[in-house]
Amino acid sequence: MNERLVSLDAFRGITIAGMILVNNPGSWGSIYTPLGHAEWHGWTPTDFIFPFFLFIVGVSMAYSLAKQKENLTQGEIYRKIFRRTIILFVLGLFLALFPFFEFSTVRIPGVLQRIAVCYCIVAILFLHTNLKQQITITIGLLLFYWAIMTLIPVPGYGAGDLSVEGNLAAYVDFNLLKGHIWKPTWDPEGILSTIPALATTLSGVLTGYWLRSGRERTEITGWMFVAGWIAIITGLFWDILFPINKALWTSSYVVFTTGAALQFLAFCYWLIDVQKIDRWAKPAVIYGMNPITVFVLSGIIARIFIHVKFAGENGDVSLKGWIYETFFTSWLGPYNASLGYAIGQVLLLFALAAWMYRKRIFIKI
Repeated sequence: MNERLVSLDAFRGITIAGMILVNNPGSWGSIYTPLGHAEWHGWTPTDFIFPFFLFIVGVSMAYSLAKQKENLTQGEIYRKIFRRTIILFVLGLFLALFPFFEFSTVRIPGVLQRIAVCYCIVAILFLHTNLKQQITITIGLLLFYWAIMTLIPVPGYGAGDLSVEGNLAAYVDFNLLKGHIWKPTWDPEGILSTIPALATTLSGVLTGYWLRSGRERTEITGWMFVAGWIAIITGLFWDILFPINKALWTSSYVVFTTGAALQFLAFCYWLIDVQKIDRWAKPAVIYGMNPITVFVLSGIIARIFIHVKFAGENGDVSLKGWIYETFFTSWLGPYNASLGYAIGQVLLLFALAAWMYRKRIFIKI
């Protein structure tokens, strides 16, 4: 039970590498479709990345909190939960503020902020509810979000409007966080859409229970594949009534992406932990051992590359612009150059992660 789940580390590392890849194109105007988010309803491979990470947070929680419950007092566990929550949230705000620290317009929601909130709430639920109750809460959150998004009217738009401007989540974000959200009228990591994101995290917890069940690993793998397909098909059918939408984090999106996460983790688990075919996964494991550190560094480096400027032949040019034009657009077409730059960022961050791994530096938050 205490053996480290290498497949989960690999899954986490692949997910972080994917985040860096899609967040750092050479040009946002030249992106291959799979590497960009769906414009609104629908999905692309990029739309799996964030829910995968929340799913992984849930799986990890099922291991770490179960161990803490055996060895620590409830007060000690709560201090760890709140400490991690605060650090994650503050790191998210730091990335939103860096490098100009304009507090009057800082974006309050964000990736790390959502991870912090989901981690905190789900951790508390884990401590005070059992498996059956957690299943009920997960289903309840999805049905509740479906109900409020389709039945509560938005002034000027009515009930059930899931357009960019007319949906309830956008209305809440605009009125409660105006001036502190990603877009003028909505935010993909906003307030209401955190409700189904909790269900994504809980789905990881439920998967963690299954992985820790003590059953034969081949049985665990098989049923994860089955559950994954059931979730994917259920999500696709639910899409008919409540469209799959990453920005709104719709209930169908939660079920669909959870199914995909189950499939991917099952594949990694079977290959790495069951068949012991793991040499290929070493780079992913290296990434997965310092995920938050690598993610934060990627954001800092990206901002430095954009805002550090020097004089060029045609005026000031950013460090990113110089690198992009000198090493990529000079010999590649627009889309390949943009992809090449993103891959360069992945390799740069991998070099930093590999250095930390060799030095046995693992920053736990």
